[in-house]
Amino acid sequence: MAMFRRPRRSSPPLRRKQQEIARQEAELHDKLDRLERMVTKGRPIPQNRSPAQAAEEGIRGNKTTKQFQVSLALDGGHSIGASRRAKRPRSMRKERREGRIIFLLLLTALAAAVMWLISHLHS
Repeated sequence: MAMFRRPRRSSPPLRRKQQEIARQEAELHDKLDRLERMVTKGRPIPQNRSPAQAAEEGIRGNKTTKQFQVSLALDGGHSIGASRRAKRPRSMRKERREGRIIFLLLLTALAAAVMWLISHLHS
């Protein structure tokens, strides 16, 4: 008697969603790399321009082209996304503890001031 195997079911919805997210993430990484290359490459600066061309370009540029002239300085050539991913947000434990201490000191000072006022106004 031969044993029949059940046909394989399609992957579960969670697995399909994970694969879709992984594919989108890979596409976004590729797009980010292309954009970073474009930023570091920059626009070529024309070397040989006559003064008349420069003046004409300046006049035309003010009327028709509305672009922001942006200069990005990447220190050490690190990618923008990698520096953001590498840093973990700092723990706020120390700041919270200092804030609590200051709050308690101010609260005791307020209590002392209220007690002093009550004792002097009561008499």
